[in-house]
Amino acid sequence: MNVRPDLPMQLNQERGVELTPDTSTNQGIEPNQTEHASQWIGSVEFVSSSPVDASDHIIALAAETVEGEGTHVHLANAYTVALADQSNNYSQVLAAPALNFPDGKPIGWVSALRGQAPRLEQVRGPQLFLDVFDKGRARGIRHFVLGSTQEVLETLTSRLHVKYPGIDIVGIESPPFRVLTDKELQAQDDRIRGSGADIVWVGLGTPKQDVEAQRLAGKLPVVAVAIGAAIDFAAGTTPEAPAWMTTVGLEWVYRFASEPRRLWKRYVFGNARFLKAALLAPAR
Repeated sequence: MNVRPDLPMQLNQERGVELTPDTSTNQGIEPNQTEHASQWIGSVEFVSSSPVDASDHIIALAAETVEGEGTHVHLANAYTVALADQSNNYSQVLAAPALNFPDGKPIGWVSALRGQAPRLEQVRGPQLFLDVFDKGRARGIRHFVLGSTQEVLETLTSRLHVKYPGIDIVGIESPPFRVLTDKELQAQDDRIRGSGADIVWVGLGTPKQDVEAQRLAGKLPVVAVAIGAAIDFAAGTTPEAPAWMTTVGLEWVYRFASEPRRLWKRYVFGNARFLKAALLAPAR
């Protein structure tokens, strides 16, 4: 059994985001001013960057964004590559001018195995999330967090203010687990715009968050970052894998063991699809 072709659409409908790429966001938005090398893994083009450079890059984009020039950023892993391999719509969401950072050790392993130079280095989403909050203080970056539950978001806000005094969180919002009407989406966009946010952190789960980040970048002058479970990790409501497991690339094993009923298809069939996409795709 492989990952079903309808899976991305099914997953999106759980939180009310349709997996239809907004092709308007691929027009009229030039790639960011700072040139970075990139490498392809399957049908996904990844930015080759260190974790430090990645956080600096996002902060610079957020500080310089002007009306009509939103940017969408994705922390993409093996599951992302697997879904993009089976869904052209999803692959288009991640296409340029999207910025995709490799959030997962297997991406780097495949890059090394294929002899790519420069080799892709992991940019771990949960740490990037914290680094941007930390370093963004010096630039006065304003943050909006979209996703999770209201309780988690309030806990997150309190913890981040203690950890990084002076951060500017201008809004938090937990969207309902259903399809939002056009009127509701417009109202949400208006709240984000009115907040003056520079960065919108989108934590709706893959692939829903990627679609929403692309949509937001097409509507608002923000850097929309699809950040996944980083919100729950930073809030302390979901435990992270021990550091040694993260270091050796076994974080997925910890998450699988923590939520086997929810994640077993993702890791069993998704990993197989990733290997097929990553190792059998022709070099670019």
